[in-house]
Amino acid sequence: MRNLKIMAIASCFCMLAASCGDKAQQGDFKYCLESFADLEVIRYQIPGWESLSFQDKEYAYYLAEAAKYGRDIIWAQNFECGLPIRKALETIIKNYPGERSGQQWEQFLSYAKRVFFSNGIHHHYGEHKFFPECERSYMESLFAECGVEDGGLIEVIYNPDIAPWRKYQGTDKDMIAASANHLYEGVTQAEAEKFYADMEDPFDPRPISYGLNSRLIKDTDGKLEELVYKTDGLYGEALTKICENLNKAAEVAPSDRQKQIITDLVDYFTTGDLRTWDKYNIEWAEDTVSKVDFINGFIEVYGDPLGLKGNFEAMVNFKDEEASRRTEVISAAAQWFEDNSPIDPRFRKAEVKGVSAKVINAVVIAGDTYPATAIGINLPNADWIRKEHGSKSVTIANITEAYDKASLEKENSVLGEFAWDDAEKARAKKYGYITDNLHTDLHECLGHGSGQLLEGTNPNALKEYSSTLEEARADLFALYYLADPKLVELGLLNDPEAYKAEYDSYIRNGIFTQFTRIELGKQNTEAHMQNRKLIADWCFEKGAAANVIEMKKRDGKTYFVINDYDALRELFAELLAEIQRIKSEGDYTAGRELVEKYAVNIDPYLHREVLERYAALDLKPYRGFVNPTIVPVVKRGKTVDYKLEYCDDFLSQQLEYGEKYATL
Repeated sequence: MRNLKIMAIASCFCMLAASCGDKAQQGDFKYCLESFADLEVIRYQIPGWESLSFQDKEYAYYLAEAAKYGRDIIWAQNFECGLPIRKALETIIKNYPGERSGQQWEQFLSYAKRVFFSNGIHHHYGEHKFFPECERSYMESLFAECGVEDGGLIEVIYNPDIAPWRKYQGTDKDMIAASANHLYEGVTQAEAEKFYADMEDPFDPRPISYGLNSRLIKDTDGKLEELVYKTDGLYGEALTKICENLNKAAEVAPSDRQKQIITDLVDYFTTGDLRTWDKYNIEWAEDTVSKVDFINGFIEVYGDPLGLKGNFEAMVNFKDEEASRRTEVISAAAQWFEDNSPIDPRFRKAEVKGVSAKVINAVVIAGDTYPATAIGINLPNADWIRKEHGSKSVTIANITEAYDKASLEKENSVLGEFAWDDAEKARAKKYGYITDNLHTDLHECLGHGSGQLLEGTNPNALKEYSSTLEEARADLFALYYLADPKLVELGLLNDPEAYKAEYDSYIRNGIFTQFTRIELGKQNTEAHMQNRKLIADWCFEKGAAANVIEMKKRDGKTYFVINDYDALRELFAELLAEIQRIKSEGDYTAGRELVEKYAVNIDPYLHREVLERYAALDLKPYRGFVNPTIVPVVKRGKTVDYKLEYCDDFLSQQLEYGEKYATL
């Protein structure tokens, strides 16, 4: 009976996925709003909102307010001058009395929107500094006519030698000194590494995430100290507003457990105590039944070259019951996947605990996840919490749906330009959507939570390479299992050949098309892009003798074609085993060699070609979102409902957020 039930669930999902193209044509909701530079702004809907209870809606409303009140924090973390520049741009846009037309004004507006999109003057993905196209003298006139004090901001904006990288990763410079982010102040890389190494206890089975919620500075006496993010400390004004709204959410929380989770988080924001952060994460990870859920805090460490300090991010969501059935099937089989993983048995978990996975619909994205957001999340990050208490993994259905439907509004496509033949295109159209979602499910639900560290291994041993290697490990886990007959047995796929669509897409993207996102001559620096390049390039090289992946030419254009899918799967298994070993043993040297050799440098000839071919498609390589607005419906002085209003203008939402949620 259990197998029949699983098959029925998955069969429904497969039929749903097969019809998604037809569904995308229904209705008159416009997803694509506007494009500028290399960016496109789109909208997402929140299906199922009206079916939520009033209590769930009210709970989500206050959680969403708490999320948005952290907006200034990420700006302050990204760059010391980020907030002053944003406020100057906001003032000019709202108050400029001159002519609001012409090339210079349009170039200024484009720059301002790029800054808003990236939460600063560094590219949100590439992390390099970008510049206005309008002349410096024009910018100076805008500042002057709007009464905005320069204070050196225009020099910061235009001088290429000032803060060229938000995060710098390389072996030729002090990474902290070369990074513009404001996570450290007056501290060298060597000093920071020693400071945190001295704090760590290598024998602590439940290590604290030292440095996660602080700025490390050097005082006037040359002593290093942490400025902790808390209500009476650094970012206190913002955290106070966050806590006010979290407390309002706790008052209307649908369950005592949800109220306790919020209480723990407020305690953490009040004290800055990282043990309280662990307590909150344990409570949060073990809550697998709540309909409405959220994340809020200093979580991912991608913005820190040392991989220690968390950027502020937040998201509010609720469970998509129908779509979650596939992740429930995956979660139920978690131990089988762990036991059959192609890694050294020493690194497998003997008992997989608390793997919780679901499909969600986002209600609001905020902080480092806004405007550009991930399509899946797996938290908490602490390995010991994952091992002892489990983790929660989510795939964000309405975000992936928005990406898919926005693409259907375009005439041109990356697939049409870069796929080798009609068979490859047909596979993508038939199975690409479902295999891409399954890849995300496996990556988030099981990949991040798989494996274990050997006793005594420092969880921060891989340092600046940890994020890239962890993302590669989760991707490889997902890629390996996508081709496993187990997915057909579980009913998650109805064709054993379907996985080939994701293999085609992954190799094509990792080795070639993703570099439409990077300026010619720049290195590949973002952790997720590095992970994909590492995997694709490593497999291309290791499989060269057997021609597993072939670089073909036609009409002067380059294509990458998989000739042997079975052999490629074995290469994925081999690389997964090695990266798991590197993580489990804390082998920094081997990890560094993998990343530096395969993940960083881009072939300049291929790079030029992909940029030229992509430019002809008139598409944008990056997408981000505007949030819907939750509006209280008040009758006779009492809130009786919460309705949604869908924003149709990126700039107006940015200005609204700048006024309403300014805290620093």
